[in-house]
Amino acid sequence: MVRKSLTRIVIIGAGFGGIQTALHLKNVDAQIIVIDRSNHHLFQPLLYQVATAGLSPGDIAIPIRRILRAQKNTEVIMAEVSGIDKQTKEIMTDSGAIPYDYLIIATGAVNSYFGNDGWAEYAPGLKTIEDARLIRGKILSAFELAEIEQDVEKKKSLLSFVIIGGGPTGVEMAGSIAELSHYVLRDEFRHIDPREARIILIEAGTRILANFPEDLSKNATQELQALGVEILTGIPVANIDSTGVRLGNELIASHTIIWAAGVQASPAASWLGAEHDRSGRVKVGADLILPGFENIFVIGDAAFSIGDDGKPLPGLSPVAMQQGRYVAKLLKRKLTGESKFKPFRYLDKGSMATIGRSRAVAVFKGLRLTGFVAWLIWLFVHIFYLIGFRNRFIVMFEWAYAYITYQRGVRIISSKKEEG
Repeated sequence: MVRKSLTRIVIIGAGFGGIQTALHLKNVDAQIIVIDRSNHHLFQPLLYQVATAGLSPGDIAIPIRRILRAQKNTEVIMAEVSGIDKQTKEIMTDSGAIPYDYLIIATGAVNSYFGNDGWAEYAPGLKTIEDARLIRGKILSAFELAEIEQDVEKKKSLLSFVIIGGGPTGVEMAGSIAELSHYVLRDEFRHIDPREARIILIEAGTRILANFPEDLSKNATQELQALGVEILTGIPVANIDSTGVRLGNELIASHTIIWAAGVQASPAASWLGAEHDRSGRVKVGADLILPGFENIFVIGDAAFSIGDDGKPLPGLSPVAMQQGRYVAKLLKRKLTGESKFKPFRYLDKGSMATIGRSRAVAVFKGLRLTGFVAWLIWLFVHIFYLIGFRNRFIVMFEWAYAYITYQRGVRIISSKKEEG
């Protein structure tokens, strides 16, 4: 146990930003405490692979304690945060109050249904391992139930998969479900042809991948359509219930609906009583400090931070990671008595999204790539950022196996709950 007299730096959240902050405070003469309601760090960009039976949960998750095991100045507390008292400098949790001298909030984001929270029951989002397992169970169960269903209309509903939201998560989910039905499952059923499954991607905006250049968005559209995905744009969802998705007067009957349309920040703003944007992101200064409180930082998806172009920084893992490293560096200087710091500057290294086997789009400093080359870059980047050699080795092996054989080995329905 570290000495109680040391400065206490508490990090809430062990996502990309929180973990980077903790790792870069390794040799600081301070007591570092990491709080998270889960015991693992999750590589969220690959959650869709778990949801579509491409990877196991353990391939993209690693215990927080294992990541930080070599840091003698760091301890991990598994607890649920319920509030923050800025005056007494205490964090309220279900395990009691935890005092702090410096606080870093890196609690990420949750699904947003734009005021229609009742939709969550029928259209789960993809933020946690539990979400991925639930969606995987619903997808696999849909084929199993369709195999024995005699009613034609019910069979069509079971074999209709609707993904709402045309950002990277929605695009990746649609492409992966299409490959699952067209290649992986095609010879395994006797009374249905999985290739007849209907995969529908709905985007309220004018095009999918709206944050990518228009030509890459067009390429992604063509690649998805080549996989048999139907893309509906410019049509907002009117309602979601047990029967399916309603677009205006049209009902798309579906047993499996997946939400990938929006997120909102964690409750950090309400914990702090702080000013925030419409998505609940806490407004911070150029140094990521909460105005009026020099000892509180907010980073990642929980923060509303302005970039050099005058626009809010996007909710991407590279932003959170760079912010985490910045805050760690700033804290080191604060502890040595420095008082002037350069503002945070985000270095945009590009964006990418995979569409399926050998299909992806990517943009790096104006260079636009598609197809197999973009997919290889996407593959390398994602494996590189996985924490732990075991995770990297297993993911690389399983992807290589799936690429060669078109098989996915994690097609397990573990409970009735997963049947939806």
